Amino acid sequence: MDLGWRPKKNIESEQSFPMLSSNIGDIRMKGLIAKKVGMTQIFDESGNLTPVTVIQVEPNVVVAKKTKENCGYDAVVLGLDDLKASKANKAYAGQFPENITPKRHLKEFRNFEKEVNVGDVVGLELFENSRFLDVTATSKGKGFQGVMKRWGFHGGRATHGSKFHREPGGTGECTTPGHSFKNIKLPGHMGFKRVTIQNLKIVKVDPELKVIMVRGAVPGNKDCTLIVKSAVKK
Repeated sequence: MDLGWRPKKNIESEQSFPMLSSNIGDIRMKGLIAKKVGMTQIFDESGNLTPVTVIQVEPNVVVAKKTKENCGYDAVVLGLDDLKASKANKAYAGQFPENITPKRHLKEFRNFEKEVNVGDVVGLELFENSRFLDVTATSKGKGFQGVMKRWGFHGGRATHGSKFHREPGGTGECTTPGHSFKNIKLPGHMGFKRVTIQNLKIVKVDPELKVIMVRGAVPGNKDCTLIVKSAVKK
């Protein structure tokens, strides 16, 4: 007796999914050392207001080049800002070639996309075909803060009779287990951490002023050092 019922096909087993590369090191990256100028706002062609962060991208000098034969991986070391000879000790100055002045900021970029040699200068032209960036910096330090500012606690009542206004509340357990658990949100040092903001859209590039304008905020205070890379998730 045929009731018109048929078992459903396992569609998932018949679909062929593309295989992802098992070697993440094959992904080619591009990045530079830059500085944060500040925030401003610009208008686009339609008249819409866009908040942007201005990033100063001065030419980076290739200080060293690492290969798989020597170090086990491919990488490029970039440097920014000349350092006085009196400020660099022998150990620090010894890692620079004779024709390159010691730099204040150094950053190693693995699997660099562009073929460069020691002594070459890399600038803003590296991001000509990029639309999104990942920016890494040290966030602003806020000092020792309470739970309301640090974690966004609502706090207690503000009425006259209450004695519970900005306290964190209970943090421990009873006799069992008799101690506070780890990772409880408590007052403490806020900020001054390494933060990465991903997928910042490039709004404008000015080669003459050597600046990139990205939509949104970037961690860190003014004139802080930034690590600008091509977006990983775009």
